Amino acid sequence: MSPLALISVSDKTNIIDFSKVLVKEFGYKILSSGGTAKHLIDANIPVIKVSEYTNSPEILEGRVKTLHPKIHGGILAKRSNKIHLDDIKKNNIDLIDLVVVNLYPFKQKIETNCSWEEAIENIDIGGPSMIRSAAKNHQDVSVLVNNNQYEKFIQELRKGTLTNSYKTELALRAFEHTTSYDAAISNWLVKEKNLESNIHIQTFPFIRNLRYGENPHQKASWYGLNNTGWNSAKQLQGKELSYNNILDLESALSTVLEFEYDQKQDSSTITNAAVILKHNNPCGAALAASPSDAFKEALNCDSTSAFGGIVAFNNNVDLATAELLSNIFLECVVAPSFDNNALEVLNNKKNLRLLQINRDNIKMGNRSTFKSILGGILEQDIDNEIDQPNKWSYVTETKPSTEEFNDLRFSWKICKHVKSNAIVIAKNLKTIGIGAGQMNRVGAAKIALDSAKKYTNGAVLASDGFFPFADSVEIANQYGIKAIIQPGGSLRDKESIDMCNKLGISMIFTNKRHFLH
Repeated sequence: MSPLALISVSDKTNIIDFSKVLVKEFGYKILSSGGTAKHLIDANIPVIKVSEYTNSPEILEGRVKTLHPKIHGGILAKRSNKIHLDDIKKNNIDLIDLVVVNLYPFKQKIETNCSWEEAIENIDIGGPSMIRSAAKNHQDVSVLVNNNQYEKFIQELRKGTLTNSYKTELALRAFEHTTSYDAAISNWLVKEKNLESNIHIQTFPFIRNLRYGENPHQKASWYGLNNTGWNSAKQLQGKELSYNNILDLESALSTVLEFEYDQKQDSSTITNAAVILKHNNPCGAALAASPSDAFKEALNCDSTSAFGGIVAFNNNVDLATAELLSNIFLECVVAPSFDNNALEVLNNKKNLRLLQINRDNIKMGNRSTFKSILGGILEQDIDNEIDQPNKWSYVTETKPSTEEFNDLRFSWKICKHVKSNAIVIAKNLKTIGIGAGQMNRVGAAKIALDSAKKYTNGAVLASDGFFPFADSVEIANQYGIKAIIQPGGSLRDKESIDMCNKLGISMIFTNKRHFLH
């Protein structure tokens, strides 16, 4: 008896060539319906229409086509079970050996801002039912849900009998496919109707296994959405990305993107930004008239920590910048683009990873961030709201000059991406000292101020949290700091304000904090 394949696909890529091989080389008969049947018939592939096989017409405008005992009986019947086989014979049902189904394009449809009714009509019912039936009975039935599986399936058929391990792998891919589909529908309902989800549902396709995690003894894998974020980045050269590389690249890029809004709002603003990052903390950042000057100034902040670091630019990397980059050992450089002559220079450093990422593929709005904990995950909104200086409070008698205000705004953007407790010292739109991840704010301030050394006179200081005591202000004054920016909100804010007034230091409260743990 000829094997029977049920084929019903929305994505018809390669389905004609695949079906021809099934028919001509392996003697399959094809059972199909709707648009797929027409597509195959037009290609002169013999097809048995589902409606003719079941003797039941498609009804409800195509909503019901394959929901029939002759379909699901043929898929679900266990070949080793006599009762099943007797039922199959009694009801004149043919056994189905292969199910090739992919689902209505629900995800693609909702991305077009379609109406509620259109989205509902693109929720597949028969497709998931057939996929799940075949996956459940995978010992006897093979199931394919993606055109990238066709070639391997043909190769396995040519070897002879399909192995149990291969059919189990196909079942896994099938259940992953329906899981992702249901997750997309659930998340869409939550978003469209502003409902509260009782469980966290999210799926990310597998990209690849990484060499290892944070340490060599830890396994690691990368999962992500297609053509979004780092999965859309083009690696131009260098070694394969590691787990730590990706984490650092994420931090570096999110920091440099702080200056995207400024660039869009005012083309006259100095917006060539460079950020150098090491171990998930900025160790230097600057704005300048050119990317090369921005990198040079960022490097001057802490050239020791920059060794083996990650560099992110918000604009094109040109030849002058590439020549500077080639003079220091770096792990990765990420930018929107690279000039060809810049790539020629950087190509001499074969292991240096160069990544080009399109701003349009960085979806910063309406995102959540997750952290794993024992027995669960924590979810929160990403901290990407644009700060609005017109809502800041000038709380001291002395007000910052224009130059000091620009430095305060710059330092506040960088401080947001430094691990708490965080202090950033800045002058002339560049960081000159950074204190990160300390258990107390005074300790972070001392590290940042000591790192800045003799350059602190006339500089500004940003703190990611409020000053509950006046001691941090006193320390800042000893180094010549002229302006401070902090969230405010302490019960003892007045102590810091009074000390600033006494010492002639201006202070701004942003009325918003940016802790980063």
